Amino acid sequence: MGNKGSVAVVVAGLVLAVGGCGGGGAGDADGSAGRKSASSTQVRPPSGELVTWAGGVCESTIALDDLRAESAADLKEIRGAGEGDLVAGATALGYLSSTPSAVDRVQSSLEDLGPSGVPAADRMLDALRKKVSGVAAKLEGVSPAVGLEDAGDSAADVDKQVQTLTPPKPDLPALAMKDPRLAAAYRKAEQCAPGWKPGEGSGDADTPAPDPSGPLPEAADGKNYAACSDGGCEVLVTSTADITANGRKVRVSVADDHVTFRTDGAVMQLGGTGGEAGFGDSLKATIVAHNEDGAVLRFSTS
Repeated sequence: MGNKGSVAVVVAGLVLAVGGCGGGGAGDADGSAGRKSASSTQVRPPSGELVTWAGGVCESTIALDDLRAESAADLKEIRGAGEGDLVAGATALGYLSSTPSAVDRVQSSLEDLGPSGVPAADRMLDALRKKVSGVAAKLEGVSPAVGLEDAGDSAADVDKQVQTLTPPKPDLPALAMKDPRLAAAYRKAEQCAPGWKPGEGSGDADTPAPDPSGPLPEAADGKNYAACSDGGCEVLVTSTADITANGRKVRVSVADDHVTFRTDGAVMQLGGTGGEAGFGDSLKATIVAHNEDGAVLRFSTS
């Protein structure tokens, strides 16, 4: 995988020699004058469309592999904590907030792939799409605003669904072994190379990931948290803040690697540089930017 390859297609020509009356020359006695030797056609590289298709399938498969591993690790951490542990509860609520979105992203990536032109490969992709969309539908009703006492059980239910997201059989590597066109595309797609991870390769050079250590963007409302009263605002939180938005009281705590939202009976913790916390159907908070200096948060009612 990842190395350019070639596929030789041998075409044997069948030539009928038609002799004239009275016999032919010496070369005709054994038919050598009427035969052509078998020859190989010139090797053609796979189409760019097929290489892109193979790379897209490999990238989605890697995303699902990573999601299953991260989900299992998160669930182990949640189950390993003591009963009533607030940190474990926050981890569970953060997991319930981020995991359905991660499945949705893979589903969207798979839907963006067109047909490969290889029937067996297209059947495999259709089966994978159905599997991912089925899990996404089951996770659609998962709410990160459940109480702390229910968060662990809900996380276990979600992980059970996530662990079903394995590639259908035969998978893409197995199909590539049977089809020369697919094999050539599979070898050429950089996402199919051993050890490839998202963010690697020349295709990402023009769109580097944002630097989390860079300056935060300016928040439209600064630290004027009263601007959130109607449910719509963009504010900067550098440590902790009590924000009332659309009638919902939210305590926000910002650490270097996560943002925690606390309401009556619920805690949500989001890590990384982005994410979204939902508070029922009346309010949501989106992390616009986050680094060691604080977080820019956007509250909205839709």
